[in-house]
Amino acid sequence: MAVMRIDEILKRPDPSFSVEFFPPKSEDGRRQLFQTVEMLGRLEPAFFSVTYGAGGSTHDRRTTMEITRTIRDQNGIETMAHLNCVGETAEGLAKVVDEIAASGIENVLALRGDPPTGETSFEQPDGGLGSAAELTAMIRGSHPEMAIGGACFPEVHPDAESLEADLAYLKTKVDAGASFLITQLFFDNQVYFDFVPAARAAGIDVPIVPGVIPIVSFDQLKRTCALCDASIPEPLERALRDLGGDDRAEFDFGVSYGAAQCAGLLAAGAPGIHFYALNRWPATRAILGALRATRPWERLPHEAWAKTVPGAA
Repeated sequence: MAVMRIDEILKRPDPSFSVEFFPPKSEDGRRQLFQTVEMLGRLEPAFFSVTYGAGGSTHDRRTTMEITRTIRDQNGIETMAHLNCVGETAEGLAKVVDEIAASGIENVLALRGDPPTGETSFEQPDGGLGSAAELTAMIRGSHPEMAIGGACFPEVHPDAESLEADLAYLKTKVDAGASFLITQLFFDNQVYFDFVPAARAAGIDVPIVPGVIPIVSFDQLKRTCALCDASIPEPLERALRDLGGDDRAEFDFGVSYGAAQCAGLLAAGAPGIHFYALNRWPATRAILGALRATRPWERLPHEAWAKTVPGAA
């Protein structure tokens, strides 16, 4: 298959749909992952991405690259490898980037990385890098052919002092070479609608793709939000509590909520949706199928759409 940079994909007139996976830890998990890849691949997503283990080990690195390559080669869908600074020297990271490039992968999501399990804060490794901006600059300097993505936080990164400070740092990622951004998950679209103009005012002019996690259960939602410091809007929490723990009702509600959330984002001009599928397909497939059928982005005049995607006008 021909390699396609994600920043070029995001210039297309229709929105980009993508899905994030994590490397499984067992053979059963691997089978579930590739079943999910097969099921969601039928809906022709623009790309899949594969996360990088928080431990920063050689095994984590090789597992991410192997799964990224396998998805691309077996399913013919563009892929993006995640990479973070945890537990690795700058020299080691440079070698990883060389390996990614040698495998034919041209899309990387550059991250600082979360603290390893049991740690409360990120510690820069000896001889390593201390930020996603530094990692982005390193990749851009050695492999200008790569498309580099970055993460952003509409509800403000937990380590940032303010939105203004968070956006100032985010601009350093873009200045270093990040050509698109993907947001942390959120459930109130107004958070995204406020964040994008603030980012533009701060001089950040690359596409900002909203990240959405399909709700499959109330318990899963609470666990996920606790891990990533995302908030649950009070009306959403109340609606889920009112379902009384009914698993099927929670799943059905989550699909409806997710489809409505994504439709609102796309109708307002978001350049796509990045789904955090947690390696499972039913909810994401239902939401994406509904979006493909209803095409809410067509409610937006082309001129307005083009203004939301730098370079598409």
